[in-house]
Amino acid sequence: MKYEPHNYQKYAIGYIEEHPIAAVLLDMGLGKTSITLTALNDLLFDSFQAHRILVIAPLRVARDTWPAEADKWDHLKNLICSVAVGTEAERRAALIKPADIYIINRENVQWLIEESTLLFSFDTIVIDELSSFKNYQAKRFRALMKVRPTVKRIIGLTGTPSSNGLMDLWAEFRLLDMGARLGRFISHYRLDYFMPDKRNGQVIFSYKLLPGAEQRIYDKIADITISMKSTDLLRMPELISSEFTVHLSEEERQRYDDLKNDLVLQFPDGDITAANAAALTGKLCQMANGAIYTDDGGTLTIHERKLDALEDIIESAGGKPLLVAYWFKHDLSRITERLHKLHVPFSKLDSTDSIRRWNTGELPVALIHPASAGHGLNLQSGGSCIVWFGLTWSLELYQQTNSRLWRQGQSAETVVVQHIVAKGTIDERILKVLSKKDSTQAALIEAVKAEVSVN
Repeated sequence: MKYEPHNYQKYAIGYIEEHPIAAVLLDMGLGKTSITLTALNDLLFDSFQAHRILVIAPLRVARDTWPAEADKWDHLKNLICSVAVGTEAERRAALIKPADIYIINRENVQWLIEESTLLFSFDTIVIDELSSFKNYQAKRFRALMKVRPTVKRIIGLTGTPSSNGLMDLWAEFRLLDMGARLGRFISHYRLDYFMPDKRNGQVIFSYKLLPGAEQRIYDKIADITISMKSTDLLRMPELISSEFTVHLSEEERQRYDDLKNDLVLQFPDGDITAANAAALTGKLCQMANGAIYTDDGGTLTIHERKLDALEDIIESAGGKPLLVAYWFKHDLSRITERLHKLHVPFSKLDSTDSIRRWNTGELPVALIHPASAGHGLNLQSGGSCIVWFGLTWSLELYQQTNSRLWRQGQSAETVVVQHIVAKGTIDERILKVLSKKDSTQAALIEAVKAEVSVN
Protein backbone atom coordinates (compact mmCIF):
# COMPACT_ATOMS: atom_id res chain seq x y z
CA MET A 1 0.00 0.00 0.00
CA LYS A 2 1.28 3.45 -0.88
CA TYR A 3 2.02 5.66 2.12
CA GLU A 4 0.58 9.15 1.72
CA PRO A 5 1.22 10.89 5.05
CA HIS A 6 -0.81 13.80 6.35
CA ASN A 7 1.05 17.05 6.94
CA TYR A 8 1.18 16.37 10.67
CA GLN A 9 2.70 12.94 9.98
CA LYS A 10 5.37 14.51 7.77
CA TYR A 11 6.12 16.96 10.58
CA ALA A 12 6.43 14.16 13.16
CA ILE A 13 8.66 12.10 10.88
CA GLY A 14 10.97 15.05 10.39
CA TYR A 15 10.99 15.80 14.10
CA ILE A 16 12.11 12.27 14.98
CA GLU A 17 14.84 12.38 12.37
CA GLU A 18 16.13 15.76 13.55
CA HIS A 19 16.09 15.09 17.30
CA PRO A 20 18.34 12.40 18.83
CA ILE A 21 16.09 12.59 21.90
CA ALA A 22 12.40 12.85 21.06
CA ALA A 23 9.29 12.61 23.20
CA VAL A 24 6.49 12.22 20.70
CA LEU A 25 3.10 12.55 22.37
CA LEU A 26 0.75 11.44 19.63
CA ASP A 27 -2.90 11.12 20.48
CA MET A 28 -4.59 7.80 19.82
CA GLY A 29 -5.31 7.07 16.16
CA LEU A 30 -2.70 9.39 14.63
CA GLY A 31 -0.57 6.56 13.21
CA LYS A 32 2.45 6.73 15.51
CA THR A 33 3.74 3.31 14.40
CA SER A 34 3.83 4.17 10.68
CA ILE A 35 5.32 7.58 11.49
CA THR A 36 8.10 6.05 13.56
CA LEU A 37 8.85 3.25 11.10
CA THR A 38 9.13 5.79 8.28
CA ALA A 39 11.57 7.89 10.32
CA LEU A 40 13.58 4.79 11.26
CA ASN A 41 13.69 3.70 7.64
CA ASP A 42 15.12 7.10 6.67
CA LEU A 43 17.63 7.03 9.53
CA LEU A 44 18.79 3.57 8.48
CA PHE A 45 19.02 3.91 4.72
CA ASP A 46 19.11 7.64 3.88
CA SER A 47 21.08 9.49 6.55
CA PHE A 48 22.77 6.39 8.04
CA GLN A 49 22.30 7.80 11.57
CA ALA A 50 20.90 4.55 12.91
CA HIS A 51 22.34 1.07 12.52
CA ARG A 52 20.85 -1.27 15.11
CA ILE A 53 17.39 -0.47 16.45
CA LEU A 54 15.42 -1.88 19.38
CA VAL A 55 11.68 -1.30 19.75
CA ILE A 56 10.17 -1.92 23.18
CA ALA A 57 6.39 -2.28 23.21
CA PRO A 58 3.46 -4.00 24.99
CA LEU A 59 3.32 -7.70 24.12
CA ARG A 60 0.46 -7.72 21.64
CA VAL A 61 1.68 -4.51 20.01
CA ALA A 62 5.20 -5.94 19.68
CA ARG A 63 3.94 -9.23 18.30
CA ASP A 64 1.22 -7.98 15.97
CA THR A 65 1.12 -4.22 15.33
CA TRP A 66 4.73 -3.31 14.55
CA PRO A 67 5.45 -6.14 12.07
CA ALA A 68 2.02 -5.68 10.48
CA GLU A 69 2.68 -1.96 9.90
CA ALA A 70 6.10 -2.70 8.42
CA ASP A 71 4.53 -5.20 6.00
CA LYS A 72 1.65 -2.88 5.13
CA TRP A 73 3.45 0.01 3.43
CA ASP A 74 5.34 -0.13 0.12
CA HIS A 75 8.13 2.23 1.20
CA LEU A 76 9.01 -0.08 4.10
CA LYS A 77 9.28 -3.25 2.02
CA ASN A 78 13.04 -3.54 2.50
CA LEU A 79 12.84 -3.10 6.26
CA ILE A 80 13.64 -6.35 8.08
CA CYS A 81 11.97 -6.72 11.49
CA SER A 82 12.65 -9.49 13.98
CA VAL A 83 10.12 -10.00 16.76
CA ALA A 84 11.67 -11.30 19.99
CA VAL A 85 8.72 -12.62 21.97
CA GLY A 86 7.74 -16.05 23.23
CA THR A 87 10.01 -18.57 24.92
CA GLU A 88 13.59 -17.76 25.83
CA ALA A 89 14.84 -19.85 22.94
CA GLU A 90 12.54 -18.03 20.51
CA ARG A 91 13.58 -14.63 21.85
CA ARG A 92 17.25 -15.48 21.67
CA ALA A 93 16.94 -16.76 18.09
CA ALA A 94 15.10 -13.59 17.02
CA LEU A 95 17.76 -11.36 18.57
CA ILE A 96 20.64 -13.24 16.91
CA LYS A 97 19.29 -13.32 13.36
CA PRO A 98 20.22 -10.42 11.03
CA ALA A 99 17.60 -7.65 10.97
CA ASP A 100 17.21 -3.87 10.84
CA ILE A 101 14.76 -3.53 13.72
CA TYR A 102 14.40 -5.84 16.71
CA ILE A 103 11.10 -5.73 18.56
CA ILE A 104 10.71 -6.99 22.14
CA ASN A 105 7.92 -6.80 24.69
CA ARG A 106 8.57 -4.60 27.70
CA GLU A 107 8.32 -7.49 30.17
CA ASN A 108 11.54 -8.94 28.72
CA VAL A 109 13.67 -5.80 28.84
CA GLN A 110 15.32 -6.87 32.09
CA TRP A 111 15.97 -10.35 30.68
CA LEU A 112 17.58 -8.89 27.56
CA ILE A 113 19.90 -6.57 29.46
CA GLU A 114 20.73 -8.53 32.60
CA GLU A 115 20.10 -12.22 31.92
CA SER A 116 20.34 -13.04 28.21
CA THR A 117 24.18 -12.73 28.05
CA LEU A 118 23.70 -11.12 24.62
CA LEU A 119 25.71 -7.99 23.85
CA PHE A 120 23.52 -4.90 24.09
CA SER A 121 24.71 -3.08 20.97
CA PHE A 122 21.64 -1.06 20.01
CA ASP A 123 22.35 2.55 19.07
CA THR A 124 18.66 3.51 18.72
CA ILE A 125 15.78 2.67 21.05
CA VAL A 126 12.07 3.25 20.53
CA ILE A 127 9.85 2.98 23.60
CA ASP A 128 6.28 2.46 22.45
CA GLU A 129 4.08 3.56 25.35
CA LEU A 130 6.67 5.56 27.25
CA SER A 131 4.19 5.83 30.12
CA SER A 132 4.86 2.17 30.96
CA PHE A 133 8.27 3.33 32.24
CA LYS A 134 6.86 5.91 34.66
CA ASN A 135 7.79 3.82 37.72
CA TYR A 136 11.45 4.53 38.47
CA GLN A 137 11.57 1.63 40.92
CA ALA A 138 10.48 -0.96 38.36
CA LYS A 139 13.02 -3.54 37.22
CA ARG A 140 12.49 -2.70 33.56
CA PHE A 141 13.28 0.98 34.23
CA ARG A 142 16.44 0.22 36.21
CA ALA A 143 17.67 -2.26 33.64
CA LEU A 144 17.18 0.15 30.75
CA MET A 145 18.91 2.95 32.65
CA LYS A 146 22.03 0.76 32.88
CA VAL A 147 22.48 0.76 29.12
CA ARG A 148 20.99 4.17 28.37
CA PRO A 149 24.41 5.92 28.21
CA THR A 150 25.43 3.68 25.30
CA VAL A 151 22.37 4.60 23.23
CA LYS A 152 22.81 7.48 20.78
CA ARG A 153 19.18 8.00 19.81
CA ILE A 154 15.98 7.42 21.79
CA ILE A 155 12.34 7.95 20.88
CA GLY A 156 9.53 7.86 23.44
CA LEU A 157 5.99 7.38 22.11
CA THR A 158 2.77 7.75 24.06
CA GLY A 159 -0.63 9.38 24.00
CA THR A 160 -0.96 9.43 27.79
CA PRO A 161 2.26 10.78 29.32
CA SER A 162 0.86 11.86 32.68
CA SER A 163 -2.33 9.93 33.31
CA ASN A 164 -1.80 10.10 37.08
CA GLY A 165 -0.34 13.60 37.25
CA LEU A 166 2.91 15.35 36.37
CA MET A 167 4.90 13.33 38.90
CA ASP A 168 4.92 10.56 36.28
CA LEU A 169 7.01 12.65 33.91
CA TRP A 170 10.20 12.47 35.93
CA ALA A 171 10.99 8.80 35.25
CA GLU A 172 9.94 9.05 31.61
CA PHE A 173 12.21 12.01 30.88
CA ARG A 174 15.00 10.67 33.12
CA LEU A 175 15.10 7.73 30.74
CA LEU A 176 15.05 9.95 27.68
CA ASP A 177 17.62 12.61 28.58
CA MET A 178 19.29 11.01 31.64
CA GLY A 179 18.07 13.80 33.90
CA ALA A 180 19.19 16.82 31.87
CA ARG A 181 15.82 18.58 32.07
CA LEU A 182 13.86 17.40 35.10
CA GLY A 183 16.86 16.37 37.21
CA ARG A 184 18.69 13.16 38.00
CA PHE A 185 16.86 12.48 41.27
CA ILE A 186 13.16 12.18 42.00
CA SER A 187 13.70 13.86 45.37
CA HIS A 188 15.05 16.98 43.67
CA TYR A 189 12.17 16.96 41.17
CA ARG A 190 9.65 16.83 44.01
CA LEU A 191 11.42 19.61 45.87
CA ASP A 192 11.64 21.87 42.82
CA TYR A 193 8.09 21.50 41.54
CA PHE A 194 5.86 20.03 44.26
CA MET A 195 4.79 20.43 47.86
CA PRO A 196 3.31 17.84 50.24
CA ASP A 197 -0.46 17.54 49.99
CA LYS A 198 -2.09 14.75 51.98
CA ARG A 199 -0.01 13.56 54.91
CA ASN A 200 -0.11 11.99 58.35
CA GLY A 201 2.66 13.47 60.46
CA GLN A 202 5.92 12.77 58.65
CA VAL A 203 4.27 10.34 56.24
CA ILE A 204 3.38 12.04 52.94
CA PHE A 205 0.70 10.35 50.87
CA SER A 206 0.52 12.74 47.91
CA TYR A 207 2.01 15.91 46.44
CA LYS A 208 0.58 18.94 44.68
CA LEU A 209 2.22 21.36 42.27
CA LEU A 210 3.87 24.53 43.49
CA PRO A 211 2.48 27.75 42.02
CA GLY A 212 3.77 28.17 38.49
CA ALA A 213 5.47 24.76 38.53
CA GLU A 214 3.30 23.26 35.80
CA GLN A 215 4.44 25.79 33.19
CA ARG A 216 8.06 25.50 34.36
CA ILE A 217 7.92 21.74 33.74
CA TYR A 218 6.47 22.25 30.26
CA ASP A 219 9.17 24.81 29.45
CA LYS A 220 11.91 22.41 30.57
CA ILE A 221 10.84 19.60 28.24
CA ALA A 222 9.57 21.65 25.30
CA ASP A 223 12.78 21.42 23.26
CA ILE A 224 12.57 17.63 22.89
CA THR A 225 8.78 17.19 22.96
CA ILE A 226 6.02 17.48 20.41
CA SER A 227 2.36 16.83 21.04
CA MET A 228 -0.52 16.36 18.69
CA LYS A 229 -4.20 15.72 19.37
CA SER A 230 -6.38 13.78 16.98
CA THR A 231 -9.28 16.18 17.43
CA ASP A 232 -7.09 19.00 16.10
CA LEU A 233 -5.67 17.14 13.12
CA LEU A 234 -8.22 14.63 11.86
CA ARG A 235 -11.84 14.61 10.95
CA MET A 236 -12.69 12.29 13.76
CA PRO A 237 -16.17 10.81 14.23
CA GLU A 238 -18.26 12.44 16.91
CA LEU A 239 -17.61 10.91 20.33
CA ILE A 240 -20.75 10.42 22.39
CA SER A 241 -20.39 9.50 26.05
CA SER A 242 -23.43 8.32 27.96
CA GLU A 243 -24.42 6.60 31.16
CA PHE A 244 -26.84 3.70 31.60
CA THR A 245 -27.82 4.00 35.25
CA VAL A 246 -28.90 0.95 37.24
CA HIS A 247 -30.44 1.04 40.70
CA LEU A 248 -29.76 -1.41 43.50
CA SER A 249 -32.59 -2.72 45.64
CA GLU A 250 -32.79 -1.64 49.29
CA GLU A 251 -31.24 -4.93 50.42
CA GLU A 252 -28.44 -4.74 47.85
CA ARG A 253 -27.74 -1.12 48.70
CA GLN A 254 -27.71 -1.94 52.43
CA ARG A 255 -25.06 -4.58 51.88
CA TYR A 256 -23.02 -2.09 49.87
CA ASP A 257 -23.32 0.58 52.57
CA ASP A 258 -22.44 -1.88 55.34
CA LEU A 259 -19.15 -2.69 53.65
CA LYS A 260 -18.43 0.92 52.88
CA ASN A 261 -19.08 2.09 56.42
CA ASP A 262 -17.82 -0.81 58.49
CA LEU A 263 -15.21 -2.41 56.18
CA VAL A 264 -16.71 -5.76 57.14
CA LEU A 265 -19.72 -7.35 55.57
CA GLN A 266 -21.36 -10.39 57.12
CA PHE A 267 -22.69 -12.98 54.73
CA PRO A 268 -24.19 -16.38 55.51
CA ASP A 269 -21.46 -17.95 53.37
CA GLY A 270 -18.57 -16.22 55.12
CA ASP A 271 -16.99 -12.88 55.98
CA ILE A 272 -15.63 -10.42 53.48
CA THR A 273 -13.14 -7.90 54.84
CA ALA A 274 -11.45 -4.81 53.47
CA ALA A 275 -8.20 -4.30 55.33
CA ASN A 276 -7.38 -0.93 53.86
CA ALA A 277 -8.71 1.74 51.58
CA ALA A 278 -7.26 0.18 48.42
CA ALA A 279 -8.86 -3.15 49.18
CA LEU A 280 -12.10 -1.41 50.07
CA THR A 281 -12.35 0.44 46.78
CA GLY A 282 -11.65 -2.79 44.93
CA LYS A 283 -14.42 -4.58 46.81
CA LEU A 284 -16.82 -1.67 46.28
CA CYS A 285 -16.10 -1.79 42.55
CA GLN A 286 -16.83 -5.51 42.58
CA MET A 287 -20.09 -4.98 44.42
CA ALA A 288 -21.13 -2.23 42.04
CA ASN A 289 -20.57 -4.69 39.20
CA GLY A 290 -22.66 -7.34 40.91
CA ALA A 291 -20.38 -9.89 42.59
CA ILE A 292 -17.54 -10.06 45.09
CA TYR A 293 -14.67 -12.35 45.93
CA THR A 294 -14.96 -13.97 49.36
CA ASP A 295 -12.06 -14.49 51.76
CA ASP A 296 -11.93 -18.18 50.90
CA GLY A 297 -11.45 -17.48 47.20
CA GLY A 298 -15.04 -17.98 46.12
CA THR A 299 -17.39 -15.57 44.42
CA LEU A 300 -20.64 -14.30 45.91
CA THR A 301 -23.26 -12.77 43.62
CA ILE A 302 -24.81 -9.55 44.94
CA HIS A 303 -27.03 -8.46 42.08
CA GLU A 304 -27.54 -8.78 38.34
CA ARG A 305 -28.42 -5.16 37.63
CA LYS A 306 -25.53 -4.58 35.23
CA LEU A 307 -26.09 -7.88 33.47
CA ASP A 308 -29.70 -6.89 32.89
CA ALA A 309 -28.55 -3.50 31.63
CA LEU A 310 -26.08 -5.14 29.25
CA GLU A 311 -28.84 -7.40 27.96
CA ASP A 312 -31.01 -4.34 27.31
CA ILE A 313 -28.16 -2.57 25.53
CA ILE A 314 -27.51 -5.60 23.31
CA GLU A 315 -31.20 -5.81 22.45
CA SER A 316 -31.47 -2.11 21.67
CA ALA A 317 -28.35 -2.32 19.50
CA GLY A 318 -30.35 -4.49 17.11
CA GLY A 319 -27.39 -6.52 15.94
CA LYS A 320 -24.94 -3.60 15.88
CA PRO A 321 -21.57 -4.89 17.17
CA LEU A 322 -20.69 -4.03 20.77
CA LEU A 323 -17.28 -4.01 22.41
CA VAL A 324 -17.74 -4.74 26.13
CA ALA A 325 -15.01 -3.77 28.60
CA TYR A 326 -14.87 -5.74 31.85
CA TRP A 327 -12.46 -5.61 34.80
CA PHE A 328 -12.81 -8.56 37.20
CA LYS A 329 -12.67 -12.24 36.35
CA HIS A 330 -16.11 -12.77 37.82
CA ASP A 331 -17.38 -10.02 35.49
CA LEU A 332 -16.12 -12.08 32.57
CA SER A 333 -17.61 -15.33 33.83
CA ARG A 334 -21.01 -13.79 34.58
CA ILE A 335 -21.16 -11.90 31.28
CA THR A 336 -20.17 -15.08 29.46
CA GLU A 337 -22.90 -17.05 31.22
CA ARG A 338 -25.54 -14.44 30.37
CA LEU A 339 -24.50 -14.27 26.70
CA HIS A 340 -24.71 -18.05 26.45
CA LYS A 341 -28.26 -17.92 27.84
CA LEU A 342 -29.15 -15.24 25.29
CA HIS A 343 -27.55 -17.29 22.48
CA VAL A 344 -25.51 -14.26 21.46
CA PRO A 345 -22.29 -15.13 19.57
CA PHE A 346 -19.29 -13.54 21.25
CA SER A 347 -15.58 -13.92 21.91
CA LYS A 348 -12.99 -12.58 24.29
CA LEU A 349 -10.42 -10.53 22.34
CA ASP A 350 -7.28 -12.35 23.43
CA SER A 351 -5.85 -13.74 20.20
CA THR A 352 -5.02 -12.72 16.67
CA ASP A 353 -7.91 -14.82 15.38
CA SER A 354 -10.49 -13.27 17.72
CA ILE A 355 -9.34 -9.77 16.72
CA ARG A 356 -9.65 -10.75 13.06
CA ARG A 357 -13.17 -12.08 13.62
CA TRP A 358 -14.19 -8.84 15.32
CA ASN A 359 -12.76 -6.66 12.54
CA THR A 360 -14.45 -8.73 9.83
CA GLY A 361 -17.86 -8.35 11.48
CA GLU A 362 -18.25 -11.95 12.64
CA LEU A 363 -18.81 -11.04 16.30
CA PRO A 364 -21.93 -9.22 17.54
CA VAL A 365 -20.26 -8.92 20.96
CA ALA A 366 -16.56 -8.87 21.86
CA LEU A 367 -15.20 -8.82 25.40
CA ILE A 368 -12.06 -6.86 26.16
CA HIS A 369 -9.95 -6.31 29.28
CA PRO A 370 -8.35 -2.84 29.27
CA ALA A 371 -5.09 -4.00 30.84
CA SER A 372 -4.41 -6.68 28.23
CA ALA A 373 -5.72 -5.00 25.11
CA GLY A 374 -5.61 -1.28 25.78
CA HIS A 375 -2.62 -0.34 23.65
CA GLY A 376 -2.09 -0.50 19.95
CA LEU A 377 -4.92 -2.74 18.73
CA ASN A 378 -6.89 -1.58 15.69
CA LEU A 379 -10.49 -2.56 16.35
CA GLN A 380 -12.32 0.26 14.56
CA SER A 381 -13.34 -1.95 11.64
CA GLY A 382 -15.51 -4.15 13.84
CA GLY A 383 -17.82 -1.59 15.40
CA SER A 384 -18.34 1.86 16.82
CA CYS A 385 -19.83 1.27 20.27
CA ILE A 386 -18.06 0.34 23.50
CA VAL A 387 -19.85 -0.54 26.72
CA TRP A 388 -18.02 -0.23 30.04
CA PHE A 389 -19.47 -2.98 32.25
CA GLY A 390 -16.90 -2.20 34.95
CA LEU A 391 -14.77 0.94 35.16
CA THR A 392 -11.04 1.35 35.75
CA TRP A 393 -9.26 3.98 37.83
CA SER A 394 -6.55 4.23 35.16
CA LEU A 395 -7.08 7.14 32.81
CA GLU A 396 -4.46 5.69 30.48
CA LEU A 397 -6.24 2.34 30.12
CA TYR A 398 -9.61 4.06 29.87
CA GLN A 399 -8.55 6.37 27.05
CA GLN A 400 -6.52 3.74 25.23
CA THR A 401 -9.40 1.28 25.29
CA ASN A 402 -11.88 3.85 23.98
CA SER A 403 -9.43 4.77 21.24
CA ARG A 404 -9.55 1.24 19.84
CA LEU A 405 -12.80 2.43 18.20
CA TRP A 406 -12.53 6.23 18.26
CA ARG A 407 -9.60 6.63 15.90
CA GLN A 408 -8.56 7.31 12.34
CA GLY A 409 -10.12 4.77 10.00
CA GLN A 410 -13.42 4.55 11.87
CA SER A 411 -16.09 4.64 9.17
CA ALA A 412 -19.03 5.44 11.45
CA GLU A 413 -19.99 9.08 11.94
CA THR A 414 -20.31 8.60 15.70
CA VAL A 415 -18.57 6.47 18.31
CA VAL A 416 -20.59 5.74 21.44
CA VAL A 417 -18.94 5.12 24.80
CA GLN A 418 -21.58 3.85 27.20
CA HIS A 419 -20.94 3.38 30.91
CA ILE A 420 -23.13 1.09 32.99
CA VAL A 421 -23.17 2.95 36.31
CA ALA A 422 -24.67 1.69 39.57
CA LYS A 423 -26.41 4.67 41.15
CA GLY A 424 -24.97 5.86 44.45
CA THR A 425 -21.89 3.63 44.23
CA ILE A 426 -18.19 4.07 43.65
CA ASP A 427 -18.89 3.99 39.90
CA GLU A 428 -19.90 7.64 40.05
CA ARG A 429 -16.71 8.60 41.86
CA ILE A 430 -14.49 6.81 39.35
CA LEU A 431 -16.00 8.78 36.46
CA LYS A 432 -15.31 12.04 38.32
CA VAL A 433 -11.73 11.02 39.13
CA LEU A 434 -11.04 10.11 35.51
CA SER A 435 -12.32 13.52 34.48
CA LYS A 436 -10.14 15.27 37.07
CA LYS A 437 -7.00 13.39 36.00
CA ASP A 438 -7.68 14.25 32.39
CA SER A 439 -7.44 17.98 33.11
CA THR A 440 -3.79 17.66 34.13
CA GLN A 441 -2.87 15.56 31.14
CA ALA A 442 -4.78 17.79 28.76
CA ALA A 443 -2.79 20.76 30.01
CA LEU A 444 0.46 18.95 29.26
CA ILE A 445 -0.69 18.01 25.78
CA GLU A 446 -1.82 21.57 25.10
CA ALA A 447 1.40 23.11 26.42
CA VAL A 448 3.72 21.34 23.99
CA LYS A 449 1.37 20.86 21.07
CA ALA A 450 3.07 21.19 17.73
CA GLU A 451 1.64 23.87 15.49
CA VAL A 452 1.29 22.14 12.17
CA SER A 453 -1.09 22.58 9.30
CA VAL A 454 -3.87 20.13 8.60
CA ASN A 455 -4.43 18.42 5.28
